[in-house]
Amino acid sequence: MIGALVIFLVTGAFLSHQISERLFNDRLEQVLTQSETDFTQVQANFDASDAADRDQLQTLVTATLDALDSDTSTSQRRWLLIPLSSSTGQSLLPAQAESDWMTSATVPQDLQNRVAGDAGTYWQSSSVRLEDGGVPVPVVIVGKVVEPQPGARYGLYLVNDFSQPQQTLDAIHAVLILSTLVQALLVSGVVGYVTREVVRPVSTTARVSESLADGNLGVRMEVEGSHEVARLGRSFNRMADNLEDQITRLERLSSMQQTFVSDVSHELRTPLTTVRMAAEVLHNAREDFDPVNRRSAELLYNQVDRFDTLLADLLEISRFDAGAARLDISGTNIFALVNEVLEATAPLAANNGSVVRVHSDLQRCIVQMDQRRIDRILRNLLVNALEHGEGRPTDVVVRASDVAVGIAVRDHGIGMTEEQTRKVFDRFWRADPARARTTGGTGLGLSIAVEDTRLHGGRLDAWGEPGEGACFRLTLPLLRSRPLNDDDVSPVELPPQDDELPSVAVVTDTGTFAAVPLDRDSVIAPVTDSIPVVGDTERTDAEELEAPGDDRVDGSADATPAGGSGPDAHAAVGGGLDLSPAEPQPQRSSGPSVLDAAGLDGPAARHPVLRPAIGGEFLTTAEVSQTGVDGTYLSEAEEMRPSAVSIDPVDVSSGEANGDADQTHDELNTTDDGLNKTYDELNKTYDKLNKTYDELDESYDDLDEAYEDLYLDDTGELPTFREATWADSTGTPDVSGDAPEARGGTEATHATEQTGDTREH
Repeated sequence: MIGALVIFLVTGAFLSHQISERLFNDRLEQVLTQSETDFTQVQANFDASDAADRDQLQTLVTATLDALDSDTSTSQRRWLLIPLSSSTGQSLLPAQAESDWMTSATVPQDLQNRVAGDAGTYWQSSSVRLEDGGVPVPVVIVGKVVEPQPGARYGLYLVNDFSQPQQTLDAIHAVLILSTLVQALLVSGVVGYVTREVVRPVSTTARVSESLADGNLGVRMEVEGSHEVARLGRSFNRMADNLEDQITRLERLSSMQQTFVSDVSHELRTPLTTVRMAAEVLHNAREDFDPVNRRSAELLYNQVDRFDTLLADLLEISRFDAGAARLDISGTNIFALVNEVLEATAPLAANNGSVVRVHSDLQRCIVQMDQRRIDRILRNLLVNALEHGEGRPTDVVVRASDVAVGIAVRDHGIGMTEEQTRKVFDRFWRADPARARTTGGTGLGLSIAVEDTRLHGGRLDAWGEPGEGACFRLTLPLLRSRPLNDDDVSPVELPPQDDELPSVAVVTDTGTFAAVPLDRDSVIAPVTDSIPVVGDTERTDAEELEAPGDDRVDGSADATPAGGSGPDAHAAVGGGLDLSPAEPQPQRSSGPSVLDAAGLDGPAARHPVLRPAIGGEFLTTAEVSQTGVDGTYLSEAEEMRPSAVSIDPVDVSSGEANGDADQTHDELNTTDDGLNKTYDELNKTYDKLNKTYDELDESYDDLDEAYEDLYLDDTGELPTFREATWADSTGTPDVSGDAPEARGGTEATHATEQTGDTREH
């Protein structure tokens, strides 16, 4: 519409200019012709006159010029007679005009100069009052030189009225403007009507599409007529019908699938509980079976455990699909939670021969989260890294920013392709379906981890490179009220760069780990004191061999995970940290040790193994495990057998062994005798434990009867069925839940497998 209005305005202006120019030129041509005729007539009258004096000349001029107004063919006109400075006549007349109010100033000076300088006829437009007391009107003044007497030169100026052409032009302008406005309004109305008729169906289609996008599947377009727009509306309605049918069927199918999974999972709980109890009975009595039946009982027990895990995962997935998953938010120290996860996965790290190195620039970071769900995510990521790390080191990086905390788990194993990285969070997807499921994986762990992360308003990202390893990064908001958005950057890179890792490390090797600060100015710190490690239980007095006066390193409560410190491993990283020599531990004589497998023997085997850390420093870890110092996890039957005890002393100062070897050997022999005596006492305690175990079996039937009432809680998950009870060396029951193999290398009892991890029944 605006464009049409502009076009009309331009056209009207052009027409107005053309019309006004044509009217002016026609009138000017008429005036010039008439003026030339009048000039000729006036000069002829002057030439024919014989006036001799001034009065006669004045009479001649007045009569001749007044005769010009008698011509009825011309409009209103006035004349002026102005003497020129070049006049030489003796009877010169003064300047005079037809009207008294008109003077020589009425004629523009430019026109006077041109008339005086040449004998031609000249004209110029101006504005002059033609009536006394009137308003100025547009005029054209035409001038030429006349001589009433020879030598008496005068400028004769005829003032021609142009008000009539101007009035005509004004009327034409008014008509043009009015017609332009009327045409613009008409065109605007037509354009608006046509546009509305064309755009209205499109606007309706847009509104209906937005309504469909909002979930209103029943909305449709109103179709009228048979034009192209109507065809578009009918096609759109058919598309909406098909979409509604497809979405309805998919929703119904999804609801049926969710109901099926939930119902089947719940229905299988009851028979699975019965099968589990029967499997536990068979597993506990497997020593009385022949080898074939014993192996069958073990397989049945393990597969029932895996089946139970699968059902728990399916129930969790069904909660996510139904939107019934809820968070139990509490402020939790993320660093302490990472340490707890490392402690729980330490046996797997030992079995795989992997070193877990935790790097962080903080020791305390409170995050509002559901501790159970985040613990499940971290366990899943770390177990996957250990399973696929091929025995290489696994790195865990913890960093925080003002709004988020990031945890990256990086392995250096087989890695993943780009396609595998895109599918890694799909349900029941496995990179290698033929891979042995050593830890009972169901293919749902990462899917559940993603859903748990979304509930927290965080992100879970994956990276992989074949042959380089894989990395999973968990990013969580610090506050529940402030979820992460697209502009928030994770504090941890994906994958984290080796040369930018923080200067705190937690090392897990052969079942133990320790948190120590790194000093990049040194390689190996002097070892003068012990350091607390996580995953070990309290030691006996015979094993506590710290040097007098040395103080044990005491980290912050958040930096040292729950579980206390233990003697099974020692680490020294960075300068300025004093560690004591590793205490002698009972070591089994049977079975190859980690040092033997590495080709270390003799004095070299009696010192910590040096491993390069990511940041360029060296990590030192003692070659011990939770079960035995040789780093080998023994089966329950093997742990029940008595074995010889040997001592591996470690005395390191500034990276080198020192002291007199003979004196050290004598001291070690003395210590060996003390440990052998302690070992005999532990064997006596073992008999008491067996008796206690028999009493536990007798109460097992009572627990079975109460199991029906306990087995399902409000969340659909099974509570812990029972806790194993251990006895210390004095025979006093210990309800801490720590297995005997974590206590100074003693043998595991028959209940080891029941307390090796926390199960949900």
